[in-house]
Parts: sequence; C-alpha cells; structure tokens
Amino acid sequence: MIELRNISKQFGDGVPIVALADVDLSVDAGEFVVVLGPSGSGKTTLLNMIGALDSPTSGSIVVDGTDVSQAGRKELFEFRRSSVSFIFQSFNIFPGLTAAENVQFGADATGRDDVDPAAILQSVGLGERVDQFPHELSGGEQQRVAIARALATGNPVMLADEPTGELDFITGVQILELLQKQAAEGQAVLVVTHNREISRIADRVVELSSGRIISDGPPAEGKAALEELHW
Repeated sequence: MIELRNISKQFGDGVPIVALADVDLSVDAGEFVVVLGPSGSGKTTLLNMIGALDSPTSGSIVVDGTDVSQAGRKELFEFRRSSVSFIFQSFNIFPGLTAAENVQFGADATGRDDVDPAAILQSVGLGERVDQFPHELSGGEQQRVAIARALATGNPVMLADEPTGELDFITGVQILELLQKQAAEGQAVLVVTHNREISRIADRVVELSSGRIISDGPPAEGKAALEELHW
C-alpha cells in the first residue's frame, strides 16, 4: 500500500539541511506501523511525503498504486481525496463548522454518503459535543474532532501525526483502539510519535534518527495489549 525507495529530502540552499536520507519503507494494507523518533528526526517530513503534501528531493513514492513522486497536480488532488486520510498534529479543523459539520466535510470530500457524523463523534467520546464549534472545545476535544473527520473519509491509508498528543490517557487508549480497528479492517495505518509506549502496540516500529531509519521490526519488548500501556 505504501512503498518508498531511496527517499531523500533536503531544505535550503548552499549547505542544505538533510531531513531524510536514503529512506526505504513499505507498509501493507492492514498493517499498523509506528514511526518513532525524537523531534527533528524527520517523522513529520516522512508523513508529508507519503501524503503528497511535500515532494522528495530524490527517490520514488508509490501509495495506493499512485506514484506520487511523479504525479501531476490533478492526479495529486485526486490522490489526496481518495487514497489518504490525515490526522494532523495541529488539528486543521474548520473554525466556522460545528464538530458534526467538520466530520461531514471529511465524508463529503471523499464522496461517502453512508457516514453518520454523530455516531463517529460518539466513537471518539464526543457524543455530547456534535453541535459545538471548535472555539467551544478544549484542545483535546478539537484533536478528537480531527480524528473523527479522518475516520469519516474511509480512505485506504491513514496517516496520523502524534494523534494522542493532546489527549488524556483514557481517551488516548480509546483513539488507539479505533486506529487498531481501522488496521484490522484493512486500512494501512501509519502513526508518527515520540512516545515509545504507543509504539509497543504496533505491528512494526520504524525508528528514525537524523533522517535515517535505524531500525525496522516488531516492538523491542514484543507487541503489547492496550491495557498494558501506562504513558
């Protein structure tokens, strides 16, 4: 579902800043993969490359059958609409829309007509907040609206940037359960985080350091159940 080959990304002129260097990565449908690393390791850059929000300096990226490293503007627009769902660390929800309307927007963007925004919001613990606007919600609640909107798209690839960063422990576990469910239903789920505890529930953990993959395999201590987490 996701295939990266020799991906490099540099920023700046003169002496460039190397964000990613010679990265190879594959993620299958139905796989829950966590990309782990500290701030500045290249995690978000990697996510943006896969989602075609940025382009690599060199290398190839194929996602859901589309070579996004070579695609034109029209093809990329269709790719973002029908192939990838994003959970942004900065939420990116619409301030003029209610929680339910934000979720409905996700469904409308991908042409789904079988979505019940209230039910999805209920699944992320916001069943009583469907008619609230973002300014009436806490940071954690806004993040859950962003997660609900991504769930509403139904696209085959889910990309999540620190999806539990603003959430308390109980709500964070609830969200991770939903992401695990998405993977179990065949979605390729890729989560980037600096939280090593979250990585314990993944099928695979890819660790980044200074823009390079330094390890790729099962969690070091073996795959853990959600109830074993204690972040």
